[in-house]
Amino acid sequence: MTSMISGETSGIGVEATQILAMCGVHVMMVVRNVDASKNRKAKILEEIPAAKLDIMELDLSSLASVMKFASEYKSLGLPLNVLIVSSEAHRFAYSEGIRFGSINDESSYNRLQAHGQSKLANILHACKAIKGFIHTLRKLVLKDVSQGAATSCYVALRLQVEGLSGEYFMDSNIAEPTSQAKDAELAKKLWDFSLKLGQV
Repeated sequence: MTSMISGETSGIGVEATQILAMCGVHVMMVVRNVDASKNRKAKILEEIPAAKLDIMELDLSSLASVMKFASEYKSLGLPLNVLIVSSEAHRFAYSEGIRFGSINDESSYNRLQAHGQSKLANILHACKAIKGFIHTLRKLVLKDVSQGAATSCYVALRLQVEGLSGEYFMDSNIAEPTSQAKDAELAKKLWDFSLKLGQV
């Protein structure tokens, strides 16, 4: 089994990388900072000498980097299950869900609602585009790093979830997101909006 993990240089990404490596999974560390990841890889290999780890560069803020990564990934010919990280914070998005007309408007910015908006967008994106597993890492009371990584690793490793698609997981079980998170029209609008941003 091969898994790709982004954000593996800190927090939940580090924990998930270590757990999957201990379980014999070949982990592709998908990163923006290759040097930092080389250090992280070395530390994991000290603890788990048999770990199978590779580093792939990807800057999600750069469309050119994403296209280059997609081309390289395609050449590997690996099957793909996508897990997109969201959280219960999606319940605190702005009342309209996604503020398409003021995504970068600092005057109306609210930290909690903006964070909720980003997590809602993750769920909508998976439902519309990738049809991957959705899993939550936090409830209203924040979990520690190992607890946060537990659901990611559960979904990545358990055969019981094979064949499931577009589901929202919390505490290693299927859970119910908000009605906005299941709004197909909102998901399509977000998808179209994202495509236009990518063309800018």
